[in-house]
Amino acid sequence: MKQSLGLVSLVVADYDEAIEFFVEKLGFRLVEDTPVPLQSKRWVVVSPPSAAESLLLLAKASNKDQSRVVGSQAGDRVFLFLYTDDFWRDFERYRSKGVVFIEEPREEPYGTVAVFLDLYGNKWDLLQPQSANMQ
Repeated sequence: MKQSLGLVSLVVADYDEAIEFFVEKLGFRLVEDTPVPLQSKRWVVVSPPSAAESLLLLAKASNKDQSRVVGSQAGDRVFLFLYTDDFWRDFERYRSKGVVFIEEPREEPYGTVAVFLDLYGNKWDLLQPQSANMQ
């Protein structure tokens, strides 16, 4: 049996500002932006530039409970791990576009890593894995 995660949902405050951050600052592809009028929402999906199965659903908060988790979906832990084949290329590109890194890059046994914040404050690892079996 073959299984994979189809989408990971990220609760956002606003579709357009989230799209701008992920597409303009991180270089993600806008895979889909479809209005869903019956539910007063949009189906917005982004993906890292060359990823086929890594899809992120940008889900606009629609009530107080959802609004409360915008920016803290993982309780102040690193929430998402963005793997790269060239850490320094992406680190420098992201910094030049205003992405906030909350620590200096470091070498770990598992790879080169630094934590950055998305536009709402969720923590992400930018990670170039040391081993091919981590990808």
